Order: sequence, then C-alpha cells, then structure tokens
Amino acid sequence: MNYNERDMNEWGRFLSFLCKHDMVAMINFELYKFYILPPAIASTSSSVNVAYEIDNTYTVDTCPRDCESGSHLAEECIGPNTFKARGRVNAAVVCSSDLKSPPAEDHPHCLTAETSGFQSRAKQEDRLPVRNFIRADPSYLKTLGQVHSGWIFGGIAELVDNSRDAKATKMDIFVDMIKFKKSGKDIPMLSVIDDGNGMNHDEIMKMISFGHKQPDKDDKDHIGRFGVGFKTGAMRLGRDILVLTQTANSRSLAFLSQTVNEGKDNIEIPVVSYSRQGQHMEVDHSVQSEDLAKYNLKAIKEFSPFDKFLIGEKVALFGGGTGTQIYIWNLDKWGTEYCLEWHDGLKGGSSFHQGDILIHSKRIRSRPGQISQKVPLDYSLRAYLEVIFLVPRMKISVQQTLVKSRPLANVLSKTVIETGHILGKPVELILGFSQLEWERANCGIFLYWHGRLIEAYKRVGGMIHNADAGRGVIGVMDVTNLMDDQDGCVWVHNNKQGFQDCEIYACLEQWLGGKADEYWDIYFDSLKLDKDYCVYKPDCEWVQCDKCRKWRILPPDFDSRKLPLQWFCYMEPFKGQCADPEQKMKPGIVIVSTKRSGYDCMGKDSLSKKMDSGIKNSGTDDKLVDSEDFRSAPLKRLRKGLPRGSENVRSSPKRKG
Repeated sequence: MNYNERDMNEWGRFLSFLCKHDMVAMINFELYKFYILPPAIASTSSSVNVAYEIDNTYTVDTCPRDCESGSHLAEECIGPNTFKARGRVNAAVVCSSDLKSPPAEDHPHCLTAETSGFQSRAKQEDRLPVRNFIRADPSYLKTLGQVHSGWIFGGIAELVDNSRDAKATKMDIFVDMIKFKKSGKDIPMLSVIDDGNGMNHDEIMKMISFGHKQPDKDDKDHIGRFGVGFKTGAMRLGRDILVLTQTANSRSLAFLSQTVNEGKDNIEIPVVSYSRQGQHMEVDHSVQSEDLAKYNLKAIKEFSPFDKFLIGEKVALFGGGTGTQIYIWNLDKWGTEYCLEWHDGLKGGSSFHQGDILIHSKRIRSRPGQISQKVPLDYSLRAYLEVIFLVPRMKISVQQTLVKSRPLANVLSKTVIETGHILGKPVELILGFSQLEWERANCGIFLYWHGRLIEAYKRVGGMIHNADAGRGVIGVMDVTNLMDDQDGCVWVHNNKQGFQDCEIYACLEQWLGGKADEYWDIYFDSLKLDKDYCVYKPDCEWVQCDKCRKWRILPPDFDSRKLPLQWFCYMEPFKGQCADPEQKMKPGIVIVSTKRSGYDCMGKDSLSKKMDSGIKNSGTDDKLVDSEDFRSAPLKRLRKGLPRGSENVRSSPKRKG
C-alpha cells in the first residue's frame, strides 16, 4: 500500500513520541486490543513489535460505546496497573511501557511488522486466530419476549419464581399510573416488589446476561435453572425494565431497555452499583469508574420515568432491609389497549371486591376435551397465584390486596392417594372431587415441578374424549423427581409452562389416565349426587396462619365463614402456637358434620321458592358450601342399554280388532 508523505511524517512523529517517553499505544477494535510497543530507534524504517489480546468474556458488554464509530472509553495510565478514564477517542490510546508485553518471540499473540513502506511482513504462524464471538442485536430483546407469547401470565410467573428463590416472605404486584416527563403523559407501570435477599453486582450481572451455566446440583427448593427467565418474562410484559436491588452491603440499578438500544448494533445495559461505606452507599469503584457510573445513571434518567427523587423514593421502600424492585413500563399492547387490565380493590370490601390484574382478552387456554368457559386461572392473576405453589409460604398481594392461597389438595372431598412407579421412579397422586370445579364443568390434573405449577387442568384418560367424564375430579401431583434426570437433564420447557415430549412424560400421561379413570369408575357412584342437588364440602377445611404461614385443620363443626381476615394460631378454634408442627391430611376419610342436617341437600323446589321470593336463609343449612349456580345440571352416569321407555314400546297393547 502506498502512503503519501504526510502519513510518513505522522508515523515517524508517532514512533518518536513512543520512543522518547517509553510509552505503549493501545488500540481497541471490536473484541481485540492491540499494543504498539516503543521501538528501539525512532525511524520509519525500523521494525515495531505489536502485541494483541482477545476479549473472551461471555457476559454482556455494559460499557457505553458509540456503535457507529466503534470507539470506547479510553484509559490513560497514571501508574503501574492504575487507570483513569479520560473520554472517548478514535485514535490509539497511549500508555506507559510498564505494561508492555514480552518480546515477539516469547509472546504467542505478538506480531512483528516492518514499517519500511508500511507493508506487513508477519509470519504465517503469527496470524490472528480465527475465533467467532456472538453479538446480540437489540431486536433480540423483542425475540426473548416471544417465549411467553401464548400466555402473558407466564412472564409474571418468572418474576414470582425469582422472588421465591430469593427467600422472599412477601411480594407486591400492582399496576399504577406514573408521570413520564419525556412525553408529558401518565403511563401505566407494572411494579413487582419483594423482600428477598437481593442481588450484589455479580449476581445482577448474571441475571441480565444472556444465559449462564446451569447448576450442577439440583436444589428442590430452587425453581430458576435456565438463566433466561427474567429476560423472557420482562420483555413479554413491556419494552423497558428497571431493576433496583439491595443487599446488606450493596445496591445496584440495571436498565434493560428496548428504547435505549434503538438504532444500535449491540445491546447496551446500563448498570450502576454501589457499596456500603459506613452508613452510606457510594459508587463501587471496584466494578466501575466514577465516569461510567455517571454515564449509566444519566441514561437511566433520560430514557425512564425515574429521576433522582423517584429513585430515592423507591430506595426508601427497602427501609434498611434487603429486596428487589422491578418496574416495567411501555407495557405490551392488545390492539389499541394494553394486554393487561387492572382493577383496584375496595378497602374493607368483601372477597368479590378484591383488586386483580386480568388479561384483556379473557381467552380460555386450549385443552383437549375441554368445553368449559369458566376457567378464571387462565385470565385472572389472582386466581393463578392462588394455586401457583404446591406449598404456599410467601404472602403475595395483587393491586394492594392479599391473595388467599388455595392448596388444591386441601380443598378436595373423597380424597384418595395413589402411589406407583414410572420407569422405576416412585410417584404419588392425590385425587379428589371439587364442588367448585364441578359447577364450572372443569376437571384434570395439576402438575407441579419444584413446588411450582407447570400444567393445570391436564385432562387424561376418558377426560380427553368426553367433556362430562371426570367432571369435578381434580388431581394434584409433584413430578420433580420424575422430570429431573440424574445426568442434569430437565424435561421441562424453559418457559416453565409445559413438559417436553419424552418417554417419561408419555408414561406419566398413561399412568395418570388409568388412575383417573379408575377413580371415576369406583368412587363416583358413592357420591350419590341425586336430583336434590347435594353440595359437598371438602374432607377437611383449612386455614393458614398469617404469621408462621402453616396450615391448620378446622374442626368439622366449625363455620369457616366466621374466621377473621387475619387469622393466627392462637385464635379460635386452633388455640395453639406457631411452633406447633403443621398438620397433614389423611386420605380417604370423609368428615361428616356433627349436625347431620348440616349436609342435608337443598331441594330444587324449596331452593327455587327461596330464590324467587328473595328470602335470605341465615339460620339454617349453615354447613352447605357456597355454590355459584345451584341450578347447574346434576352429574349423570352413562347408562348402557336401551332407554327406559323402550320397555313400554316393546310391551305396547295390541290393537283391538
């Protein structure tokens, strides 16, 4: 390549500067760093040693960068191994030769170039190795959200899982309006706040990175495993997310945003981390410089509704404790409306006036054999969170009202525990009858993995082919041991909304179908649901202590409607202590009221008269379970053979001649 005289002069001056001051020039280009070592003689005809290194990190590049020019924050050496940021440059960065690399013959990544005529004479064996690294375009953030495109509550469930893994005891989920100064409008913002352990700088960097190594050991109390839950869930809910987290000794802010990355060719995630210095939190200079922290904080304030006052207000919510706060705005749209709609509850109101977050479409998820359109779990966040955990311990509030957990195994009647083995692994299934689900024409198995609901109302056996078969029958099963392979393989989808098509899952479906059909054939007739519309209570009624979160069995003759909104172990009728062990359900026992009239069936005629005349019955039939619709059609057995009227047809009298 021919260079003009000006370039020759500039190159000579550049080499003279390096030689005179014994400095090293550093050049950043993409994933490479080049170091031009000072020559022995400052001459355009002398050889120059060039060392290089390749950045082999796999985490997201959190340093601000001008993607169009490829420039980075330059650093100038002010002492051995001490750097100070001095702004953006497009030329080489000059450093002291204290950091220079060994000679070319001793360094595997060192190139020797002859400057005479500016022609490279590097040897074949000294060429740069051919290695490929992944770049993430900002459009990939939108792609991540498509993991939960079929059901938006799957995205919220990912955030709930993270709070549970962080040992949170309470969690608040709500949508409220906030002023966005940039647009001058009020916009809805989804807030997810917990009091868990929080995250330090390394942990939050791991969370915002695109995947990480799966754990080698399996923790049955830990749900997160795939390293993509936060990103897929958050990006499904909205375009912009701010994470504020605090531990005992640190505090961090992370801004995962599609808006801030518009027009860039690589994803930039501003992160600001602080460490505790006495009674105050100061910028953590061990992980970032002061200039970098200011740059990232400026980006957060510019592209989000959060200024220093709002950030301070949110930090105050920690109250000196630990936890994580996630704020999501620019929520996903359903046409001209938002995918989510929210309703605030009435303070002091009944259970029918509790706040909730709903899916705008209110569509029912597709399941084989299902014809029911009454499945609140599919579109009501409150209904979903009631059953999301097999053993609920965390207090969850939706729109500022507490969600009453509903462990399914504790609200069934005619319960039976079935055990067996599938491919050599022991399994246990709880089957029972639910009056509420019968009225809604629902049935199926609830499958839990690591204590978290994966599939709901899974129809098996005859339920798939007949909408009435198994009506009201509900099964509960924990398949953790079944779906976690010993070699580290997990047969669960990474969105945690279903299982992979594998041998063990096919065997599970077959086993469940046989047990459900057997239960239906043997135990259904004993229910004796006759024309009088009997309503059945669960085998046991349970109440959860609002302090220790343990479940207590209520006596058969106790009216659960008399329980206060907040109940503790020392209250009626338990009168115990929180230290008392949690009671366990005994299978196959039907609890009968001390007053047998308590379970008397309400006749159709008498019920119709009461409903038509508007008379309220407050003194009798206290033990009947509240029903949504007593006029629902009763369960009927399929009767084989000719219709009842066929005998009359065959024995019809002969006509007189």
